[in-house]
Amino acid sequence: MRQLNGLDANFLTWEDATTVGHMTSVLLLDPSTSPEPWTFDRFAALLEARIHKLPSFTEKLVEVPLGLDFPYWVRAADFDLEDHLHHVAVPGGGGREPFADLVTRIHERPLDRRRPLWECHVVEQVAGDRIALITKIHHAAIDGLSGQEILASLVDLDPDAPLAPDDEDPTERGAAVGELDPAAVVGRTMLSLLASPGRAVKAGRALARLVPVVGPALGDPLDRAEPGGETAGDLARRLGAAPRTPFNAAIGPHRRWAYSTLPLDRVKAIKNEAGVTVNDVILATVAGTVRSWLDDRDALPDRPLAAMVPLSVRSQDQTSALGNFISATVTTLATNLDDAAERLAAVKASMDQAKERHATLPADILTDVTQVTPPAIAGLAARLVASTKLADRVNLPFNLVVSNVPGPPIPLYLAGARIVDHYPVSTIVDGVGLNVTVMSVENRLGFGYVADRDLIPDLWDLADRTEPALAELADAVGVAL
Repeated sequence: MRQLNGLDANFLTWEDATTVGHMTSVLLLDPSTSPEPWTFDRFAALLEARIHKLPSFTEKLVEVPLGLDFPYWVRAADFDLEDHLHHVAVPGGGGREPFADLVTRIHERPLDRRRPLWECHVVEQVAGDRIALITKIHHAAIDGLSGQEILASLVDLDPDAPLAPDDEDPTERGAAVGELDPAAVVGRTMLSLLASPGRAVKAGRALARLVPVVGPALGDPLDRAEPGGETAGDLARRLGAAPRTPFNAAIGPHRRWAYSTLPLDRVKAIKNEAGVTVNDVILATVAGTVRSWLDDRDALPDRPLAAMVPLSVRSQDQTSALGNFISATVTTLATNLDDAAERLAAVKASMDQAKERHATLPADILTDVTQVTPPAIAGLAARLVASTKLADRVNLPFNLVVSNVPGPPIPLYLAGARIVDHYPVSTIVDGVGLNVTVMSVENRLGFGYVADRDLIPDLWDLADRTEPALAELADAVGVAL
């Protein structure tokens, strides 16, 4: 029995009729490398052979009565692999848009909380001869890097590797399935309630440290003011600083998903020439992409857009741990600047400041802050925000989320099939109807664009601007692609 922390539980309480809390990933596989025909049954055999290495795949959620404390993960005595595996086809011949529509329909359906919170869909004949693996896992169980750890348990460096490695310990497969002890849950809940005042004090201290550090990061990216140099009024103005765009509004239940691919070596060439990071180049590319799309619709604000950027705070001893070890910062996208090189420089300056300020915070600050509110109260607050459509009237401090999850730079094989592309499908929330998440595999960056269907009905037009935005950036810094 393993209890969720406050940050993990938030991904559950945010779920409602318009918001899902799971992450979806799309792997495109080349079956020609497999030593045997790559079939749905072959993938099922791989999962069956290795699922003992994936505890989050066999644990289900157990809620605490009345939402008085955070839920628990408990080994599911009734676990059945067949409940989580699906074999589907793409209507319309497997083209990119029908395929993306299928991914969208799969993604926007919530996971069944009566079972372990994941599912896999195998899709054949995608983009000609490719096979797609669509995997949904709840964000309450994993973050981006622990998702990579799950993938690492399923892939091999050799296409001829056996589905079940010969050198593994067979006793691992015989682990007993845990049963829920109601008395233990009640006992832990009472202890947790007794500890609530202490958690509140700890959360208050965390917020006191967070405000002077985060506040300046939401202003001018070139402002080098020391943390804590603002009044409460200054901070309040900054917290409402993000300009309104067509995708900053209350969202509905339906999504659109589109994807784009960039060669990593081109991104690195720009990085090296400009003296920035790969993440800076990705942020500047997204800035150019969104700027172009808004400008063509006469919807580009005079003030710069801002992005929320998740940051991993995993320590070395938490590399394989489940759950969420994340923080976040806010950076400018400098969309008010015409010159792409100037936008890149502004993004770098903003991210450099964010990293400096973030270094003054403890790694577990978000966990401390979220640990104080019971799920019942958090869920009520989330429903209140959604029902009042507060996002249509109040600006958040950022316009979109941009996340970059680095993957392995070497060839990987899933049941013998080579992984050729990896595209994420992330989540959106009220007020932030656009999310751009990037995953890398070998020398390719997969950009996954997720938006509310009604706020951005032409999402492909936005995604197709990714490559031109990178070319514009390369030209601006003097790199020939």
